[in-house]
Amino acid sequence: MSYLPTWPIAITPLTAFGFMLIIGCIGGYLAHRLSWLPSITGFMVVGLLCGPSGLGLLSEEMIAGSQVLIDVALALILYRLGLSLDIKFLLRSPSLLFTSLFESAVTFSFVFFVLYLFEIPIVVAALIASITISSSPAVLLHVANEVGAKGEVTESTKTLVALNNLISFIAFSITLPLMHYTTGGDWGTIFFEPLYRLGGSLLLGFMVAFGLHEVAVKIQEAPQYKLALVIGAIMIAMGLANELKLSMLFVPLVVGIVVKSLEQETVVSDLTFGPSFELFFIILFVFAGAALKLKTLVEFSPVLLALVIARSLAKSLSVSTASALFKKSFRTGIASGLLLIPMAGLAIGLAQTAINLFPQHASIIAVIIFGSVTVFETIGPPIAAYAFRVAGEITESDDDERGGPNNNMSKTSNMSLNNSPSEARRT
Repeated sequence: MSYLPTWPIAITPLTAFGFMLIIGCIGGYLAHRLSWLPSITGFMVVGLLCGPSGLGLLSEEMIAGSQVLIDVALALILYRLGLSLDIKFLLRSPSLLFTSLFESAVTFSFVFFVLYLFEIPIVVAALIASITISSSPAVLLHVANEVGAKGEVTESTKTLVALNNLISFIAFSITLPLMHYTTGGDWGTIFFEPLYRLGGSLLLGFMVAFGLHEVAVKIQEAPQYKLALVIGAIMIAMGLANELKLSMLFVPLVVGIVVKSLEQETVVSDLTFGPSFELFFIILFVFAGAALKLKTLVEFSPVLLALVIARSLAKSLSVSTASALFKKSFRTGIASGLLLIPMAGLAIGLAQTAINLFPQHASIIAVIIFGSVTVFETIGPPIAAYAFRVAGEITESDDDERGGPNNNMSKTSNMSLNNSPSEARRT
């Protein structure tokens, strides 16, 4: 009876996608019932409960099979973040660039020192420290939309997060030659592999962005095709990056930055993804919750706790100090610093790259990065919601509409992309 299915029935990525969406909706609803709890935390909690560390409804195989969905979600989120980095605005606002460089240097130094105290090899410590410079755009964008945050801190922090990820990738590329040298790599690999990865990702991002911009200009009289055009371009960029062994996460960020810089007038940078964009956040954070490994967290808790404290202090104190230098209020500085604390997408991608390149150090890199991402993604959403309240950028009307500062009514609201610094100044 060949027409009957085999047993047990295989769980395909399509089934896993549907299951993640359903349990994510349940987690989001439960968070909705608690006005103080961000929906991201709800997504992660149900992911943890249903994952291998919980009930096992989401198996390791299901999680691995869903990786392509996670890559697409992260790529679109990073593209969206790249649109918030207006190079022309940044050149007119050197204080933001200085703040980002200063904060990145302090974060690298604090994390490197902590890892050195725990006797992590120096070069490995430098590689991990470069990864921890990055911040999570998904937490910032989602929580900002959820609580209706609008204002100078919200917009400037989007720029800082984009710069964080850019600097992190460059710092990571700089440490690669040292890693290759200490692991006995040949001179060709030492010099050309990092250059190829960085330069190739930048070039591919520029090419896709230019093509996207030109096609968008040609069809701007048919705006109904913009969304499909953007998603298609990002998926092409990811596919090419994967085949060319470039960064599948850095390329979409570059595409967003270049598209924003190329446009003389808004063509696709003001595209509204709409409520459907919520799907990508649900999948991303249910996956993050399911991937949590509680045993690993407990085993390496001392170094993870020290790293979390050091990185959190580095980001909050350095941004506050830079704000004071430029005569901005303490509330503004501390709020921006707190919003940089969450860490996820790019860190995971860079860690995976490092694991593939240096398998002899895979266990250390995986435990420290994945473990710290677990902690930061758990504490990140409540910290972000608190930071927006500290900044005073959650208006009373937004609170009233949501039944409190963190109510989740906005989960079904449109998630607009027209959040550039220049637009923030006009509102």
